[in-house]
Amino acid sequence: MEQMGTMAQLVADYGFPTVMVIGLGYFVYFVYSFINENIDPAIEKMHFQLIKVIDQMRMLDQDLIRLQQKVDTVLEYKENEQKRKDKKKSRDNNSS
Repeated sequence: MEQMGTMAQLVADYGFPTVMVIGLGYFVYFVYSFINENIDPAIEKMHFQLIKVIDQMRMLDQDLIRLQQKVDTVLEYKENEQKRKDKKKSRDNNSS
């Protein structure tokens, strides 16, 4: 109740707009300091974590590309081996 009397006295002495500008200035300062102390460090920490995740995704993508190349090579070898067997089988059948 005493605080309301103090506010009323300030409004009576300096006027409503002046008191509200001071109050708004304090609010802006409070928001600015909260952002700088709490939100910016958290954003920076998340930024570094995001960079790590992106790097891991790139490494996984490269690993998948290498694995696909190996699978393609194995399938090509298997296909060539099957062709050789078929060719040899057809030669054996023709010579008999």
